[in-house]
Amino acid sequence: MFYAYEQQNQDVVAGRQSLWFVLFAVLAAWALRLVVVGFVYRGFLDPERNNWLFGFEVGSIARSIASGHGFANPFWVPSGPTAWVTPVYPYVVAGIFSLFGIQTKAAAFAILTLNSLLSALTCIPIFFVAKRTLGASVARVAVLMWALFPYSIFFSANSMWYHSLLALEVATLFLLSLLLADTDAIRPWIAFGVLLGVATLTNPVVLAGLPALLGWPCYLRWRSGKKHGVRFLIASLLTVLTVTPWVVRNLRTFPKAVFLKDNFWIEVAVGNVGNDIHWWNGSLHPAGNIDEIKSLQDLGEIGYLNIKRQRAATFVREHPMVFLLRSCRRMVYFWTGYWSLSREYLQQEPMDPWNMVVCTSYSLLVLLGLSRLLRQEPKTAAPFLLLLLVYPLVYYVTHPEFSYRLPLDTLGVIFAAYFVVSVHRARNVREAAAEPVGLAPLPELESAIATEA
Repeated sequence: MFYAYEQQNQDVVAGRQSLWFVLFAVLAAWALRLVVVGFVYRGFLDPERNNWLFGFEVGSIARSIASGHGFANPFWVPSGPTAWVTPVYPYVVAGIFSLFGIQTKAAAFAILTLNSLLSALTCIPIFFVAKRTLGASVARVAVLMWALFPYSIFFSANSMWYHSLLALEVATLFLLSLLLADTDAIRPWIAFGVLLGVATLTNPVVLAGLPALLGWPCYLRWRSGKKHGVRFLIASLLTVLTVTPWVVRNLRTFPKAVFLKDNFWIEVAVGNVGNDIHWWNGSLHPAGNIDEIKSLQDLGEIGYLNIKRQRAATFVREHPMVFLLRSCRRMVYFWTGYWSLSREYLQQEPMDPWNMVVCTSYSLLVLLGLSRLLRQEPKTAAPFLLLLLVYPLVYYVTHPEFSYRLPLDTLGVIFAAYFVVSVHRARNVREAAAEPVGLAPLPELESAIATEA
C-alpha cells in the first residue's frame, strides 16, 4: 500500500516536472525565433510587384480577401477566383491584415510572430510522442533539438507560409494516432477527424500520410481484436464534413471540377520540363515569367492550368526515363540537400554547400536512430517509417523544397534524439563495466568481518 502511494506520488512529481520542462522549452523556442523575426521582418516590405515578397501567393490571396475581392488573385495582378492554395492559411493572414493593415510593417511582424509561436508550440506534441514511444529522456532531447533546429527556426521566423502550422498539425495528428490504437473512447477519433480536415485544408499533401496516421492504428486494433470500424467511419466522416464547404465552393466557382487544389500539374511542369540546371524551372511559372502572368489573365486559372497539365503529361509520357531520374534526384535532394555542384547552379543557390552539410548530417542521425529502433522495437518504429516513406512522394514527382520536409522533421528530431541518447547510454554501460571492482572501505570491511565472526 505504502509502495503504491510512493509510486503514485513520484509519477505526479515527474508529470509536473515534464510540464514545466515543456513550458520552458516552448517559451525559450518562441523567444529565440522572435529574435530572428526582429532582424528579418522588414525584408518582406519590398513594394516590387505589389508586395509580392509579402507571402507570395498566400499574401496576394489574403490581400484580395481583406480588400473585399474574395478568395482570388494569387499573384500581383487580377486573375479571378483561385484554388491555387487551400483556404486555412490565407484566411489566417487575411485576419491579421484586417487587424494590422494590409501588408504593413505591423502585419509582417504579427505573421512571423504567429508562425514562430506555432513552431514553438510544436514542442508539445513532439515531447509527448517521444515520451509515449521512447521515454522521457529521448523526449527532452528531441524537444531541445526542435527548439534549436535551424530549419524550424528559419521556416517560422523567416517565412510567411503555412510550414509551421502544417508541422504542428502533422505532429499533433501523429500523437492522436498513437492514442487511437489504445483507447476505446470516441473523443480522440472525433478530434483526429476534425484536425485531419483542417490540416487537409492547410495542405492536402497531409492525406498522403493516411496509411500511417489512420491505417496503422486501425490495423493494430484489428490485430488485437478491438473495435475499429465505427471509429474509422466517424473520423473519416468528420474529415469529409470539414473539407466539404471548400469543395462545394470550388464546384460552384469553376467550370471544371476542382477538388481541393488545382495547381498540381504546373508543379509537375516546373519540376520536370526544361531547365536541367535547377530543380525548379521559373520560366514556366507565373511568379518567374511575365508572359505566364499574361497567359493566366487571358485564359483564366482553369484554362491556363489545363495547358500546363497537357505540357507536363506530354513530357512524362515522352521522356519517362528523364522523369524517373529527376524524381530520384529530387529524393536525394530532399534528404541531403544535394542537387548539383556546377558553377551555374551554385550561382543561383550559393548557400547549398553549407545546407548540404547540415541536412546530410541531420538525415544521417535520423537514419541511424530509425535503423536502431527498427532492430530493437520494429512495432514502435513502423508508423514512423511508414509516414517518412509515403508523405514526401508527391514532392519526388513535382519539386522539392526543404520547407516541405518540416512536418516530417517533427518526427525526425525524435529519431535523432533517440540515437544520441542510445549512444550515451551505451557508453555509460561500457564505462561502468570497465571500472575495476575495488576493496570495500575500511569501516564497511570491519563490519563485514564482525558479522562473519
